[in-house]
Amino acid sequence: MRSLSIEGTWVHEPKVFPDERGSFHEWFREPDFAAAAGHPLRLAQANCSVSSRGTLRGVHFADVPPGQAKYVKCVRGAILDVVVDIRVGSPTYRQWEIVRLDDVDHHSVYLSEGLGHAFLALTDDATVVYLCSEGYAPTREHGIHPLDPDLAIDWPADITPILSPKDSAAPTLAEAEERGMLPRYEDCVSYRDQLGARRES
Repeated sequence: MRSLSIEGTWVHEPKVFPDERGSFHEWFREPDFAAAAGHPLRLAQANCSVSSRGTLRGVHFADVPPGQAKYVKCVRGAILDVVVDIRVGSPTYRQWEIVRLDDVDHHSVYLSEGLGHAFLALTDDATVVYLCSEGYAPTREHGIHPLDPDLAIDWPADITPILSPKDSAAPTLAEAEERGMLPRYEDCVSYRDQLGARRES
């Protein structure tokens, strides 16, 4: 588990063992995860999405507490996975980081509660699976427009993004902040501290 530039995010880079039959790798290891995150992964829901090239999903996030942490992997094709720091008061507020996830290197990304998440499919039939710490709760889940010019996420210029009607109608980050929709950094850190305390008790 390697830390990314935004606090509360990591990338898992497993060793892949190829042979004439195919390949094998461990895409999740609880001891490594807990050592990095400070608590075990709470698994409440597992999702799978299949996207055509150019599909852009996000930026999605949930109210904290409890938020929704995600452990994301691309099992077929390739995507650009994006973590956006939307936590008001965070040292890296408004910053984002892109990680390529594909079926060659088999990297995974973990983003903790309160962070925004989006991805762009680089291939047809890009298949993404993600483990979620909380189940789907529509009244607590929100979105920010992934093409917000103030965020200026560096999406590839040669791919025309395909957005859902819901994501197309999402507010900008500034609008979401004005409406009081965004999680506060201190609440996110406090919630994660509670998860770590439960592990130790």
